[in-house]
Amino acid sequence: MTTLSVIVITKNEARHIGECLDSVSFADEIIVVDSGSTDATREIALAKGAKVHVTHDWPGFGPQKNRALDLATQEWVLSIDADERVTPELAGAIGRVLADPSAQAYKIARLSNFCGRWIRHSGWWPDHVLRLFKRGSARFTDAAVHESVQASGAVAVLDGHFLHYPYADLESMIAKVNRYSTDAAAMMHARGKTTSMPGVLGHAFWTLVRIYVIRRGFLDGKEGVILAVTAAAGSFFRYSKLWILNRNKSE
Repeated sequence: MTTLSVIVITKNEARHIGECLDSVSFADEIIVVDSGSTDATREIALAKGAKVHVTHDWPGFGPQKNRALDLATQEWVLSIDADERVTPELAGAIGRVLADPSAQAYKIARLSNFCGRWIRHSGWWPDHVLRLFKRGSARFTDAAVHESVQASGAVAVLDGHFLHYPYADLESMIAKVNRYSTDAAAMMHARGKTTSMPGVLGHAFWTLVRIYVIRRGFLDGKEGVILAVTAAAGSFFRYSKLWILNRNKSE
């Protein structure tokens, strides 16, 4: 019988980790790699039967997820974030695929919630992410943010979807946008990417148009307005920080 490891990376996810792990209780093994939580994340995960490993550094999302992947021992691996849930329908689809796989890796859609509304436009749906794969056939990229899974074999799309609760409130969204923009700017700078002030403004404006108009964020109501403007602000922060890094290097 095909077996499954679930891997999760955490830091201060006490709000989410219990329900997340409950939703994958069908797995043969659950591995949590925690990077220094100061809340009850580790205790909750242990109580749910997870194998908890603690790291005292933060190498970035991609490397940290590869650490978790290296600890998996079962034939297949499902990577899930603490703010995601596997629905009963998705669990059934995973079970059917493991019993008779047609590919080496599978993409799964995510339905995300923002301020109490399920977002079905704005580029948030179906938001397919490659998360289920045969161990040894895929790894995460080394990106500090916006990491992805690179698979060596055939990739298919799985029925069902994750439920995703990315932000507790607008304040947490703004804080995450700020944090991610810093990491993204540093990553682009390290790769030698440059920008200009017109480029900073152009990226922000294009993001607003792409999210609200092209990806039909206007159909997500008032929440769609917030998402489009926040995404544009995130782009502005990211490229502004890159511009400052470029300037400081040249001085």
